[in-house]
Amino acid sequence: MFQVIDAMNGPYHGRILRLRLVKGQAPTIRQLKGSRLLATSPRGDEQILRVLGFPIMGGRPSDARVSRTGRVDLLVDVEGNGSPALTSTRWEVSGPL
Repeated sequence: MFQVIDAMNGPYHGRILRLRLVKGQAPTIRQLKGSRLLATSPRGDEQILRVLGFPIMGGRPSDARVSRTGRVDLLVDVEGNGSPALTSTRWEVSGPL
């Protein structure tokens, strides 16, 4: 399980999430790419997110970096109805589903 430590709108679409691993083992980059994630707010609201890719602002993501630091940046969008991603700091993200 990850916790969102930073969130911002993507430059063209989607939302960029900076995640920190808080429980369990870190998934591989291959497992995350194109996967679906469940985001849960502190109030209990939920959104299913689709991973569109990895922003490279902080460098190219790798399994070694995710395992070592427990952090990963993702470009995501809400799956389904086209509503905007509301995911913000302190939300919990689990998956891949």
